[in-house]
Amino acid sequence: MKLIMNKFKYIYLFVLIGLFLIPSGCSEDFLEPTPLSFYEPTATFSTESGLNAALAICDRHLKLYWATDHNEMLSLGTEYMFSELMVASATDKRSMLCDVANMLTPTSETSSQNLGRNNSIWFFWQETYKGIMYANTVIQFVDAVEALDETTKDIYRGRAYFHRAFRYMALVFQFGDVPLVTKIVEVPKQNYRSTERDAILQMITKDMEYAVEHVPDQSDMDLVGMVNKGACRMLLAKCYLAVGEYAKAKEQTDILIDQSGYSLMEDNFGAFNDGGEPQTWPITRNVIWDLHRAENKLISANKEVIMGLPNRGSDQESFVKMLTMRILYPFLFNGMVKTKDGKQALLNLRRNHGDYNPNYDYMRAFGRGIATWRPTSFHTRGLWYVNGQLDSGDLRHSSEVGNWVRMEDYKVNNKASSEFGNPVTLFDDEGNLLCGDTIRRWFDVPHYKLFLDDPVNDANISGSDGLRGATNGGIADWYLYRLAEAYLLRAEAKYYMNENDPTIKDDLNAIRMRAHCSELYEGTVTIGDIMDERARELYWEEWRNVELTRVSLCLARSGKPDEWGNTYTLDNFDKQSGTDNNGGSYWYQRIVNYSMYNKGPIQINATGNSNPNYTMDKKNIYWPIPYAAITANNKGELSQNFGYDGYDAATPKWSNWEDAVADEGETTN
Repeated sequence: MKLIMNKFKYIYLFVLIGLFLIPSGCSEDFLEPTPLSFYEPTATFSTESGLNAALAICDRHLKLYWATDHNEMLSLGTEYMFSELMVASATDKRSMLCDVANMLTPTSETSSQNLGRNNSIWFFWQETYKGIMYANTVIQFVDAVEALDETTKDIYRGRAYFHRAFRYMALVFQFGDVPLVTKIVEVPKQNYRSTERDAILQMITKDMEYAVEHVPDQSDMDLVGMVNKGACRMLLAKCYLAVGEYAKAKEQTDILIDQSGYSLMEDNFGAFNDGGEPQTWPITRNVIWDLHRAENKLISANKEVIMGLPNRGSDQESFVKMLTMRILYPFLFNGMVKTKDGKQALLNLRRNHGDYNPNYDYMRAFGRGIATWRPTSFHTRGLWYVNGQLDSGDLRHSSEVGNWVRMEDYKVNNKASSEFGNPVTLFDDEGNLLCGDTIRRWFDVPHYKLFLDDPVNDANISGSDGLRGATNGGIADWYLYRLAEAYLLRAEAKYYMNENDPTIKDDLNAIRMRAHCSELYEGTVTIGDIMDERARELYWEEWRNVELTRVSLCLARSGKPDEWGNTYTLDNFDKQSGTDNNGGSYWYQRIVNYSMYNKGPIQINATGNSNPNYTMDKKNIYWPIPYAAITANNKGELSQNFGYDGYDAATPKWSNWEDAVADEGETTN
């Protein structure tokens, strides 16, 4: 099978449609079309090639959430820092978004804090509505393509429904109640109302039922990377969970697991990548390493992938660099990590330097990190305890086979130090700290998930950049959905139906056995066990903040308890504020129990933020609706989220999606 690569320049659809959603800059128009082209959409999309162009843009746009063309940012990092797994760690930036409870406001984007430089909240708002626009283009014009039979039109429509539903699922769990846009507007509309979250969920559930019926299985497709039936089933299962149809969600996952031809990969497969520098960091080949190599993710031998995101440097028009090794690894090579004898512990040595030693080439083995975000100690340590025991067999946490890198795995490579060749240490013999900034420069890394070949920097033996991640000529294919997640979703559905169901553990253990875990779940498991296993298995694949918020809704709707015995209600789980440890949502409880938030200031030696105070408020379960969007919608009124400036419970909203759709043609009050 062939990978689908977008052969159309990204600007193409802007030229055809001429629609921007809150572009950066002083002038911001909400959902306002700009006549940038002489093309007539009804003519452009009257052919199948026009529809293909629009769907290709949908597919390419989807991967931008994971792969971001930026030297210091990956959009998905924002999802993770609004969870228990990561925090912002670019401590050289005074505006680093650590004090979320106080820094995040509806005007943060345009304030002096300039938060847009170190998080992607506004990117998610703007780009997600762009993605909805691309999908709406296909939906609106597919019936005008007279050359297509009805079956083919249904396939196009189903794929476009998937793209739109995926983005609305994200929006409602990031921003709550948002404007519902299902059409390409022909004249400026500035009188939108917000539509309630549950109404939007009902609409996308209906759309995904349609998509599952009409979109073909991957086995019946020639191209890899387009929406297939399996992906539609996965998203439909999540929709069913969100609206409380738990038995239907389980049914979809049953079909994926038992009837769709997918299976968990349990043995080595595909090409073996020996890592950036095997003399420094040897990899013992194992199934987890092979499963997460970019070059293996979308091959036919991989029976676990349901849908992936092609991203290959050989196609320059569609490739987006993915600098995981720069952005997500510790910042080590500037002298802040010392030896016991006071020398710089880790040097950045070019390969043509006289002191270069391939046994200590950490720049190629692990990259030259800058640590825009870092994992929490829960993510690197506490998460890996099961049955009260640290699971030493879990390949996903194993430095023995090379999948996981601990700071102690680095060895001093400075020949001027008497400690040369010894492991770096955090303290000297008297207990003095040897690392000036432990937030940015001292943490473990799930190497198997983040290592990518970097052809550009690997070829430059006289350069000092080290590996950064996938650059031109590299491969950064990524997973959208894998079968492992279907097991986790099925476990979740079972929990909401009967939290004492003894088969829930079987779904979790299927994943754990594949990872060679020595500890398996026994007896009754909790929702916390399920979310922990999601964190272990789906790091940097799932949208962690979205999933935690979705599960928060499911717990409130089902009345089932969390791992601490707390129960939640639909009336107020997402309408509380404060930074104390009590109350809030399940999302909030995971954060205050497991993360660095709300623990007080941390004293470090950093040039920009030397006393970071990580805070998170209960209200931050939803991000604020951008003030620029509210004011640009000057003939209507968008609802602001609870706890933020501008919130008014009396703001009118659409409580069902049909009324919101009917109103889209109305452009004045």
